[in-house]
Amino acid sequence: MDFFNISRSRRSVLSIALVPIAAVALTAGMGAIADAAPTAGGPTKIELQGAVNVRDLGGYGTYDGAKVKAGKVIRADALGKLTDADVQKLTGLNLQAVVDFRTAPEIQGTGADRLPAGVPLVARAIDDTGMFLKMSQAIQSRDPQQQQELLGDGKAEQIMGDVYRSFFGADSLAQFGQTVRDLANTGTATLFHCTAGKDRTGWLSYVTLRAVGVPESVARQDYLLSNQYRAAADAATRAQLKQAGLMQNPDLLIPLQEVRADYLDIAVDQVNSQFGDFGKFLTRGLGLDAGTILKLRKNLVS
Repeated sequence: MDFFNISRSRRSVLSIALVPIAAVALTAGMGAIADAAPTAGGPTKIELQGAVNVRDLGGYGTYDGAKVKAGKVIRADALGKLTDADVQKLTGLNLQAVVDFRTAPEIQGTGADRLPAGVPLVARAIDDTGMFLKMSQAIQSRDPQQQQELLGDGKAEQIMGDVYRSFFGADSLAQFGQTVRDLANTGTATLFHCTAGKDRTGWLSYVTLRAVGVPESVARQDYLLSNQYRAAADAATRAQLKQAGLMQNPDLLIPLQEVRADYLDIAVDQVNSQFGDFGKFLTRGLGLDAGTILKLRKNLVS
């Protein structure tokens, strides 16, 4: 699950490194470039009032001294609470499409996206293992014992582990794979998001960055940036839940609100155990052919 939020009316709302060479590189040699030093640069945070985890992935350096282009890939959290000014700012990004990974209960709970006129919305739900709905119900129960039994003593971390393992189900792999194909063909900017913009969105950002040649360590840093961008909003959510009398111990939510290296490692371990290496994950897991991967790099890297 991704994130919890609570409304003003006290209702709780649970809120991929390849080089452009022969196709053989798709299934071998990934480890050799994983720790190469990138060029200087990094993402640009897009400041919005109604979303806190929004950034352009342009600026990251690749292992060979190139750079991810700005204005191509934007990652975000849910866009249902954007202000008019936020929507106007998005207009200036020239979005080609917005891809929403949220499930139906998440959209119902956090609101449909507010987008600039004419921007296509692609509904591409990726299973959250049902935890958004379950956690929402647990919070609204106001039962400290039930919440402790569900989330305490390492259970929240287990929930997050299950979420990351679920990324490797056939349906989820197909949805992630299609989104990477979209990025290979995006003309202006493609934005993708889930609810908190940290787990499904974080994983696809990590995968995309690695696929175009950003070192693993740098892609990992981008993944972990969500903690920095989300910290204030998540702390406010916990305070609101306690003030509203919905949770005596809202800190139970912290493992669910955060991204952690351990969570990412679960997905990376799945890549290695199921497919052997990252290149084979791209081809066999996400269903990307050599041409698509090379096109992705050409499109996103300068």
